[in-house]
Amino acid sequence: MQNKPWFNHYPKEVPHSYNYPNQNLAQFLVDSAAQYPAHTALDFMGKKITYESLLKSVYRFANALLRLGIRKGDRIAVMLPNCPQGVIAYYGTLLTGAVAVMTNPLYVPREIEHQLTDAGVRLIVTMDALVERVNKAMEKHPLEYIIVTGMQDYLPFPKNMLYPIKAKKDGMSAVVQYNERVLAFKQFLKHSSEQPCHVEVDAGVDLALIQYTGGTTGVAKGVMLTHMNLISNTIQSQLWFYKARKAKEIYMAALPFFHVFGLTVLLNLAIYNAGTLLLLPRFEINQVLKMIDKMKPTIFPGAPTMYIALINHPEVSRYDLSSINICISGAAPLPVEVQEQFERISGGKLIEGYGLTEASPVTHANNFWELRKTGSIGIPFPDTEARIVNALTGEDLPLGEIGELIVRGPQVMKGYWNRPEETAASLRDGWLYTGDLARMDEDGFFFILDRRKDLIIAGGYNIYPREVEEVLFEHPDVEEAVVAGTVDPYRGETVKAYIVLKEGCLTTEAELKSWCKERLAVYKVPKVYEFRKALPKTLVGKVLRRKLIDEENERQAAEHKEKA
Repeated sequence: MQNKPWFNHYPKEVPHSYNYPNQNLAQFLVDSAAQYPAHTALDFMGKKITYESLLKSVYRFANALLRLGIRKGDRIAVMLPNCPQGVIAYYGTLLTGAVAVMTNPLYVPREIEHQLTDAGVRLIVTMDALVERVNKAMEKHPLEYIIVTGMQDYLPFPKNMLYPIKAKKDGMSAVVQYNERVLAFKQFLKHSSEQPCHVEVDAGVDLALIQYTGGTTGVAKGVMLTHMNLISNTIQSQLWFYKARKAKEIYMAALPFFHVFGLTVLLNLAIYNAGTLLLLPRFEINQVLKMIDKMKPTIFPGAPTMYIALINHPEVSRYDLSSINICISGAAPLPVEVQEQFERISGGKLIEGYGLTEASPVTHANNFWELRKTGSIGIPFPDTEARIVNALTGEDLPLGEIGELIVRGPQVMKGYWNRPEETAASLRDGWLYTGDLARMDEDGFFFILDRRKDLIIAGGYNIYPREVEEVLFEHPDVEEAVVAGTVDPYRGETVKAYIVLKEGCLTTEAELKSWCKERLAVYKVPKVYEFRKALPKTLVGKVLRRKLIDEENERQAAEHKEKA
């Protein structure tokens, strides 16, 4: 395992190692603004903001925080969809040496309370429509300050005038009582200085971000990411996209910045590369297609569900998608069928990468222009090592065998916030134990079979949900599929498939079972099929397999109770 065969498949343009700068992560913005002051940094529904203008707003935000008494190491929550205010608050927080806590705007009060209390947040930046929810969540632990903005604050005319009317109609309008603790975002900036503000940080030690993991497997944990973790992963991503052109790329920002995938491969990477970000507050397929057709983005990172929605849109052929050169898919496995269809439609390259919050997040990716292998997550990034080990002993496994994937590199987290025992269990001798089952081939390409916790053991056989899902995705009538293990009194677990059919299709359970039997060993064929209109997902588009399993367990428990 130690000879790193993946280096044989590195493009000649990509170095094996790089000297990452020891600086504040926000220096990316300072440098791009110095080199390309008049270039558009953000395009928000037609409102264009240059690098120079963005940096001035960021300085104003940072100076306003300092005036409130925010200091290096303090935690600042940013609970916003993709919008200019979120970008300003994020980089402004970093310039003060404070730590950003990116928070999902869809969180319910219980989730908000856990995250903000656990992180010891002093101040939150959020939307007017969310203030009531934040106050309810933090009744027992009131925040020192709430900075409030509205979507209309950065919309162009006349959208800024029309938005409040639409919000009222949609039941999203809010009346906010401003006082010395609840402050308006625009006024907060207006009464502040745009003088440069730089608080010195030790990039390898000081935190830039506490990013909470999904919490789908229990209580969400705060992942501590340093300035260096995020700097190195941003630069690693840029080295991998070696054909990306400085100040020429247009990034389709549909992935949310409160997810670490969107934060690194969109926000940080675009700012580092002096690109233009087309900000989308949420992924809405018709809007996305129109935007690609009109605004000509060249880079479109996303989750598989985004590409699935795009290729299955009934009018996709009416839109010109040819501007898209590169897409990296993450957050969930990318079905081969989806990859091939998307590339046919757009003419661009769609590759699968791999990462996890604990690694800032990217550790592996397929080549864009050199050898790539379908079904593989590719090869490790520069300065990134990877091994397949016995999950219990930590010993290396022979080539081709399935074991736990462990990784090491400058992007790997410092640890979990206030959880030393869990940190010690996940980080051993600098190696991050991912919990994912994988194998490596002779070329150094890695293949993820599944999460250790998602492995289905039926009648003593190991079944990897991803393998079954790939077969279901190949069926012409299947739009989405997810496979999970459900309790079975005889086999221990049985394979259940949750299916979303393409519009107008009427495929039956018997037909799907027959399809699977031709392509899978009999013990892998799903025994139960449930047809649904939609699957439960996170905002980034990751299917919540755990939620489906919990629903099934509750249903079985209720049936058992009735029989009793």
